[in-house]
Amino acid sequence: MIKRIKDVFFLNTKNTSYILGITKTGHLEHLHYGRRVEPSENTATLFTRTRFALGNTISYDKENAAVNLEMMPLEMSGYGKGDIREPFIVVSHEDGCRTSDFIFNAAEILDEKSEMRSLPASYGKDVKELRITLLDRSYGDTLTLIYDVFEAEDVITKRAEYKNNKEKEVRLLRLMSSMVDFTESGYDFITFGGAWAREMNESHEIVTNGRSVISSMTGTSSNRANPFTMVARPGTTEEYGDCYGMNLIYSGNHYSCLEASTMGFSRFVTGVNPEGFSFKISEGEAFESPEAVMTYSEAGFRRLSKNMHDFVRRHIVRGEWKDALRPVLLNSWEAAYFDINEAKLLKLAKASKEVGIELFVMDDGWFKGRNDDTTSLGDWEYDRKKLPNGVKGLSEKIHDLGLQFGIWVEPEMINEKSDLYKKHPEWVLRHPENHHSEGRNQMILDLTRKDVREYIVQSMSKLFSSANINYVKWDMNRIVSDAYSSELGYDRQGEVYHRYVMGLYEVVKTLTEKYPRILFEGCASGGCRFDLGMLCYMSQIWASDNTDAISRATIQTGYSYGYPQSVMGCHVSACPNHQTLRNAPLETRFAVAAYGVLGYELNICELKKEELEAVKDQIVFYKLHRELFQYGDFYRIEKGERTAFSNNAFKWMVANEDGGIGMYLQGLAIPHNPFGSFKAVGLEPGKVYNFRNRRLKYNIKEFGDLINTVAPIHIKRDGVLHNLAAKVVKMDNEKEEALLPG
Repeated sequence: MIKRIKDVFFLNTKNTSYILGITKTGHLEHLHYGRRVEPSENTATLFTRTRFALGNTISYDKENAAVNLEMMPLEMSGYGKGDIREPFIVVSHEDGCRTSDFIFNAAEILDEKSEMRSLPASYGKDVKELRITLLDRSYGDTLTLIYDVFEAEDVITKRAEYKNNKEKEVRLLRLMSSMVDFTESGYDFITFGGAWAREMNESHEIVTNGRSVISSMTGTSSNRANPFTMVARPGTTEEYGDCYGMNLIYSGNHYSCLEASTMGFSRFVTGVNPEGFSFKISEGEAFESPEAVMTYSEAGFRRLSKNMHDFVRRHIVRGEWKDALRPVLLNSWEAAYFDINEAKLLKLAKASKEVGIELFVMDDGWFKGRNDDTTSLGDWEYDRKKLPNGVKGLSEKIHDLGLQFGIWVEPEMINEKSDLYKKHPEWVLRHPENHHSEGRNQMILDLTRKDVREYIVQSMSKLFSSANINYVKWDMNRIVSDAYSSELGYDRQGEVYHRYVMGLYEVVKTLTEKYPRILFEGCASGGCRFDLGMLCYMSQIWASDNTDAISRATIQTGYSYGYPQSVMGCHVSACPNHQTLRNAPLETRFAVAAYGVLGYELNICELKKEELEAVKDQIVFYKLHRELFQYGDFYRIEKGERTAFSNNAFKWMVANEDGGIGMYLQGLAIPHNPFGSFKAVGLEPGKVYNFRNRRLKYNIKEFGDLINTVAPIHIKRDGVLHNLAAKVVKMDNEKEEALLPG
């Protein structure tokens, strides 16, 4: 609901309110964001009242000497008029002046959400929209702030559009998507950073003075700095406390900052990273900022996450796979790496079918000359030595086995050793005369160019139409360096990063709409582009190249704050793990991967008989509860911390109206720590549930020499008798079963 009373706008969801108003000087003041407030005629008391300018602060003008923008919670802050906090917008005009003074010009309330022209955005029916247009009183430029209200999910989105109304060009140096001012400081700024193979590490900083920033300069949303952040009162828990979740529908360089001013205010801003950003805008042209997503919870992080999960599922993910159950897949990468051929892949596929796999994915190494990562990217023709019957022939044989077929591609990349580079060296994102730095022996195609975008669409269309392809893994295995486009002039190189992202969106939009039945999974060295922008086109994303179960427990916990498990690709891999060399039980690997879109990434052909039986049982169990795992409400009960109240355990649960499934995962073993408990959440109070565990059998070899504490004769570890006993004797796990109320 959106309602205007006098000069105050009330944006109400089911449980929250966002309130802003027009001051007597025409500026927009931020009045409230938090628990729901019913609209009232008594609006005057909501505004900040000032008597005079304090100390060496700045009076807005002579007629309003008491108005001090630094001492107000603002809805949008320009640059150069006394507010020295993080600005929302910075424009360099033709005369070199960067001062902006945007004041209220007009407002309208719409009964539907307007579309964006250049970037992906959320969607939905029954969405109310508020559009407020501000006018720069000195230069005549306009800035439109756009708010959309998603009542059921307690989500409000914000974005902005700047328009140049002058005859001369201007340079837009900064335009944020959202700004929220709080009248207190000392908030906990919670961010999720990391690196390749260790994404989404949760970090807390109490911001009492100065700025705390998380940002990306990789050309992607980045595994170093996911765009999802939270702002919370210190001490907020899963169940208690005020907290705000913020995200950005964008896949490029982004910037989020929480600033505590010396006046006791806090300001949060998020948007395109202004570092290196400069966009030339001619007369009549406009620039759109990405859409920012906000939610508030007074009941801790658990409700905040549910709001975000519901929003992503209902208003971000779209197409035929939006609500569909995702198939259990096997990916060939860790089973064979580049060393693949039709015979080897078919053997792997047959073994996969026998354990219940539904989708077989051929990863990297299938195209001409691709025996390592130094060659052939850009030449999307199959290798006739490896695939004598082509992708089509392999796909037909995979389907004849009763499996769906998927394929790996990396369309944005090119190797210097490729036919495409020989033909079009100018298509690379680099300065043509300067030294170029590569990543993973590859360069990046310049998606700011129309001919490059057309080539990618054409080559991928040819591939996707050549065979019965059900799934595509779209990868990007390096970050951006040498960001220079020969297509753009010297004075427009500050536009390269953003134009690349817009070009990417054009390409993936075209292909996903052309092939709606294909399940696209986004990937960028794992989680380097795990963001809402890509989820607007691809229904799931590979969460991390690290498939170690203990590492993944931390990574998936991080993602769970802002992203639902239905968009998270999670695989069971071999041990010792290929990234950490850690050994984890097969059941542990499955337990973690089940809380997402389940897949396997190991050589099924080399598994022992009892391992094959275990995988069969796992897949049967997952399929039986697949809807619950993928679309049930997810709860973090504990997250692997070692504190006075936690014993290093990860405890998760998914639940719906029929019941739930919980996981109790011990991290590092702790000696003499016999007690553990699992407190189920998400169940209906008073309703009686059958609480039981999975029935499992353990190989006695897992206990090593301990077998000699019960064996009548000495058994050598890994000897003949040990192996024989392991085949005959299996240990049952504990049996837990009880009827308990939720």
